[in-house]
Amino acid sequence: MEKRLKIPSDLENLRDVEKAIDEIATLKKISHTSYGKVLVAVLEAVNNAIAHGNKFSSDKCVNICLKCKKDKFKVTVEDEGCGFSPDEVPDPTLPENVEKINGRGVFLMTKLADEIKFNEKGNSVTFVFNNIIS
Repeated sequence: MEKRLKIPSDLENLRDVEKAIDEIATLKKISHTSYGKVLVAVLEAVNNAIAHGNKFSSDKCVNICLKCKKDKFKVTVEDEGCGFSPDEVPDPTLPENVEKINGRGVFLMTKLADEIKFNEKGNSVTFVFNNIIS
Protein backbone atom coordinates (compact mmCIF):
# COMPACT_ATOMS: atom_id res chain seq x y z
CA MET A 1 0.00 0.00 0.00
CA GLU A 2 1.28 3.45 -0.89
CA LYS A 3 -0.13 6.88 -0.16
CA ARG A 4 1.31 10.19 -1.36
CA LEU A 5 0.43 13.62 -0.03
CA LYS A 6 1.48 17.09 -1.11
CA ILE A 7 0.53 19.62 1.54
CA PRO A 8 0.97 23.39 1.71
CA SER A 9 3.29 24.67 4.45
CA ASP A 10 0.67 25.19 7.11
CA LEU A 11 0.65 23.31 10.43
CA GLU A 12 -3.13 22.79 10.04
CA ASN A 13 -2.25 20.23 7.35
CA LEU A 14 -0.66 17.91 9.92
CA ARG A 15 -4.21 16.58 10.38
CA ASP A 16 -4.19 15.25 6.79
CA VAL A 17 -0.93 13.44 7.45
CA GLU A 18 -2.31 11.94 10.65
CA LYS A 19 -5.45 10.76 8.81
CA ALA A 20 -3.34 9.08 6.12
CA ILE A 21 -1.28 7.26 8.77
CA ASP A 22 -4.49 6.25 10.58
CA GLU A 23 -5.93 4.77 7.37
CA ILE A 24 -2.82 2.71 6.67
CA ALA A 25 -2.52 1.62 10.30
CA THR A 26 -6.10 0.38 10.32
CA LEU A 27 -5.90 -1.42 6.97
CA LYS A 28 -2.54 -3.05 7.68
CA LYS A 29 -3.31 -3.79 11.34
CA ILE A 30 -0.23 -1.99 12.62
CA SER A 31 0.49 -2.57 16.30
CA HIS A 32 -0.27 0.24 18.77
CA THR A 33 3.42 0.57 19.67
CA SER A 34 4.49 0.85 16.03
CA TYR A 35 1.64 3.25 15.27
CA GLY A 36 2.82 5.59 18.03
CA LYS A 37 6.41 5.54 16.79
CA VAL A 38 5.40 6.16 13.17
CA LEU A 39 2.97 8.93 14.06
CA VAL A 40 5.37 10.86 16.30
CA ALA A 41 8.35 10.54 13.94
CA VAL A 42 6.38 11.50 10.82
CA LEU A 43 4.60 14.44 12.43
CA GLU A 44 7.95 15.70 13.74
CA ALA A 45 9.46 15.45 10.26
CA VAL A 46 6.52 17.20 8.60
CA ASN A 47 6.45 19.88 11.30
CA ASN A 48 10.18 20.49 10.77
CA ALA A 49 9.71 20.59 6.98
CA ILE A 50 6.96 23.22 7.30
CA ALA A 51 8.65 25.34 9.98
CA HIS A 52 12.37 25.03 9.30
CA GLY A 53 12.57 23.82 5.70
CA ASN A 54 9.84 25.86 4.04
CA LYS A 55 9.74 28.53 6.77
CA PHE A 56 5.92 28.54 6.66
CA SER A 57 6.06 29.88 3.08
CA SER A 58 2.58 29.55 1.60
CA ASP A 59 3.98 28.98 -1.90
CA LYS A 60 6.00 25.92 -0.82
CA CYS A 61 4.76 22.40 -0.16
CA VAL A 62 5.84 19.29 1.71
CA ASN A 63 5.75 15.95 -0.11
CA ILE A 64 5.07 12.86 1.95
CA CYS A 65 5.22 9.27 0.73
CA LEU A 66 3.90 6.51 3.00
CA LYS A 67 4.61 2.92 1.91
CA CYS A 68 3.58 -0.13 3.84
CA LYS A 69 4.69 -3.54 2.61
CA LYS A 70 4.37 -6.72 4.61
CA ASP A 71 5.84 -5.87 8.02
CA LYS A 72 7.69 -2.69 7.03
CA PHE A 73 6.59 0.95 6.90
CA LYS A 74 8.72 3.36 4.85
CA VAL A 75 8.15 7.11 4.97
CA THR A 76 9.78 9.94 3.03
CA VAL A 77 9.22 13.60 3.87
CA GLU A 78 10.65 16.26 1.57
CA ASP A 79 10.40 20.04 1.74
CA GLU A 80 11.29 22.75 -0.76
CA GLY A 81 13.82 24.46 1.51
CA CYS A 82 17.57 24.75 1.13
CA GLY A 83 18.24 21.86 3.53
CA PHE A 84 20.37 21.43 6.64
CA SER A 85 23.04 19.17 8.06
CA PRO A 86 21.58 16.80 10.67
CA ASP A 87 25.05 16.39 12.17
CA GLU A 88 24.99 20.07 13.18
CA VAL A 89 21.78 19.79 15.22
CA PRO A 90 22.71 20.13 18.92
CA ASP A 91 22.17 17.08 21.10
CA PRO A 92 19.04 17.85 23.19
CA THR A 93 20.21 15.52 25.96
CA LEU A 94 23.27 17.64 26.79
CA PRO A 95 22.85 19.75 29.95
CA GLU A 96 23.13 23.06 28.06
CA ASN A 97 20.27 22.04 25.71
CA VAL A 98 17.87 20.25 28.06
CA GLU A 99 15.76 23.32 28.85
CA LYS A 100 15.55 24.60 25.26
CA ILE A 101 12.08 24.34 23.74
CA ASN A 102 13.30 23.40 20.25
CA GLY A 103 15.77 20.87 18.94
CA ARG A 104 14.22 17.53 19.81
CA GLY A 105 12.62 16.56 16.48
CA VAL A 106 15.64 15.00 14.78
CA PHE A 107 16.62 13.28 18.03
CA LEU A 108 13.13 11.77 18.39
CA MET A 109 13.02 10.65 14.77
CA THR A 110 16.39 8.92 15.13
CA LYS A 111 15.32 7.11 18.30
CA LEU A 112 11.89 6.02 17.02
CA ALA A 113 12.74 4.74 13.52
CA ASP A 114 14.67 1.54 12.84
CA GLU A 115 16.47 3.27 9.97
CA ILE A 116 16.74 6.95 9.08
CA LYS A 117 18.51 8.64 6.21
CA PHE A 118 18.72 12.28 5.18
CA ASN A 119 19.50 13.16 1.58
CA GLU A 120 22.72 15.02 0.79
CA LYS A 121 20.96 18.38 0.49
CA GLY A 122 19.24 17.90 3.85
CA ASN A 123 15.70 18.66 2.69
CA SER A 124 14.45 15.06 2.66
CA VAL A 125 14.35 12.34 5.28
CA THR A 126 13.41 8.68 4.85
CA PHE A 127 12.46 6.45 7.78
CA VAL A 128 11.95 2.73 7.92
CA PHE A 129 9.98 1.02 10.69
CA ASN A 130 10.36 -2.77 10.87
CA ASN A 131 8.12 -5.39 12.47
CA ILE A 132 5.09 -3.11 12.58
CA ILE A 133 2.37 -5.76 12.73
CA SER A 134 1.29 -6.97 16.17
